[in-house]
Amino acid sequence: MELREDWLSLVEEEILEPDRPILDPHFHFFVDNPVFPKYRLGDLQRDTTGHRVGHAIYMECEEGYRTDGPEHLRPVGETERVDALAKEAARTPDAVQIAAMIGDAQLYNGGAKARETLEAHLEASPLFRGVRDMGLWDPDPSIASVEGATDDDFYGKDVFREGFAELAKLDLVFDGHQYHTQLPSLARLARAFPDTTIVVDHLGSPLGEGPYAGRADEIFPEWQKNLSEVAGCPNVVIKLGGLAMPWNGFGWDEREKPPTSDEFVATYTRYYDHAIQSFGPDRCMFESNFPVDKLSLSYDVLWNAFKKLAAGYSEDEKNALFGGTARRVYGVDSEC
Repeated sequence: MELREDWLSLVEEEILEPDRPILDPHFHFFVDNPVFPKYRLGDLQRDTTGHRVGHAIYMECEEGYRTDGPEHLRPVGETERVDALAKEAARTPDAVQIAAMIGDAQLYNGGAKARETLEAHLEASPLFRGVRDMGLWDPDPSIASVEGATDDDFYGKDVFREGFAELAKLDLVFDGHQYHTQLPSLARLARAFPDTTIVVDHLGSPLGEGPYAGRADEIFPEWQKNLSEVAGCPNVVIKLGGLAMPWNGFGWDEREKPPTSDEFVATYTRYYDHAIQSFGPDRCMFESNFPVDKLSLSYDVLWNAFKKLAAGYSEDEKNALFGGTARRVYGVDSEC
C-alpha cells in the first residue's frame, strides 16, 4: 500500500481550535513492512504541524526486531529503535515528541519468557509502558487472523494468561486488538485480571470486509452490545479511532476524493457516541492510528472530525479525550 498525498490534498480544511493541546496515543513507524505504507519520523512531524500535537505514543508494529539472539527477546529491537528515534525527535523541541511506547512481548510464550522479555524492554528504554498482543481471528479465511490464533478466544489460553499475569507485577499496560466479535473474550480477560489496565484499540474493530461487507447496520447492534460488556470492566479504557482503515468497509479509499470532517462525523457519530457514553470521557482517548488511517484521510481532517465529535462535551471532558486519559493510562507526565 502507498500513501496518496496528492489525493489526500484534494480535501483541505482550516484547523479547528488550533490551540487545543493534543496527545496522540497511537501511531506507527513503518520501514520494512510488506503491507503498510512507509512512515518515518519526518512524516509524523509533517502530519502533526497543523493541530497542536505536542506528544505521541508509539504502538508496536513488529518493526526493527533483532535479527539474532533468543527468539523471545527479538521484539526488544523495536523498543531500542523507537528509543533512538525519540532522542532524535527531542533534538527538535518544537516538533511532536515521542512520549511513550507500547511493544511486543509475545505473552503467549508463557510466564518465564514473557517476564524476561518485559524486563529487557524496560531496560532498553524508559519510554516502555506495556505491550500489545493482537488476538485477531475469524473463521472466514478471507479475514486476516494472527499466527497462532485458532479460535475467537486467543486471550483465554492458559499459556497466554501466564504471560499476561506478569504485566501487573511490573505495572505495565496491555493494548488489545481483536475484532468486535471477540470483545467478550477481552471482557473475560479483564475480569480475570482486574489489576491490569487494558486498552481497547480502534473502537473494538468492527469488521466490514469479506462476509461482513455491506452489513454495517446489521453488525452495529452486535458491536454495541459487545462493547458495552467490555465497558462494564472498570480496568478497561478505549481508543476512539481506527475506523478509517480500508478493511473496516467504509470505502473512503475508493472514492475520487477523501472524506471531509463533516462526512466522517455523519458516518461515525453513532460509534463514537456509544463508546464515550459507555466508558465516559475519562476512560476514552482519541487516536490517529497513522499512517494506517491515512490511507483514507489526512491528519488535519481527522482531528477536525474528532473536535466536532467532542463539541458537546465540557472543557474538562475534552481535556480527557484529547490527552488527559492517555497521559494517565500511559504514565506521561509532560503536558502537550
